[in-house]
Amino acid sequence: MPLFAHVTPNSGFLPTRASFMLDAVFLAMFLVVPVMFWSIRLAKQGKFALHKKVQLATALVLLVAVIAFEVDMRLNGWLDYTHGSAYTKQAIMKYLYIHLAFAIPTPLLWIVVIVKALRKFPKPPIPGEHSKSHKRLGWIATIGMVLTSVTGWIFYYVAFVSSFV
Repeated sequence: MPLFAHVTPNSGFLPTRASFMLDAVFLAMFLVVPVMFWSIRLAKQGKFALHKKVQLATALVLLVAVIAFEVDMRLNGWLDYTHGSAYTKQAIMKYLYIHLAFAIPTPLLWIVVIVKALRKFPKPPIPGEHSKSHKRLGWIATIGMVLTSVTGWIFYYVAFVSSFV
């Protein structure tokens, strides 16, 4: 039996049981994490204006993606896409809750980091009194985004890729 034998009629563009938006968010997180690390490197290189632009663009793209994702989940749900998973509904839900433990606070923290940066750094941005706090909170938000991504990828596999063979 093929690995992806349980694809549903309403599946997305990847050969899994997931919806289009689940696929889109799954793949987007493979881009967001490297972009965040690249942006941090820009700041370390003193390219603060570009760092700011990259962070704001990434935040805007993620905001639009998350809104579209949440609308899709509310309108179409996701649980039906898990039929055929090698995991029980109870196990799938445990992986989801672990993912949500990072996926909910991380964007909230990222908003705090961005809003504080916009308020406390001059235009154009240069290091100042807020730099140490920004760096610390930024790294916490970055770690949160990495953990959100990793737990999201694991959840995606458990719910939409794994199957009885």
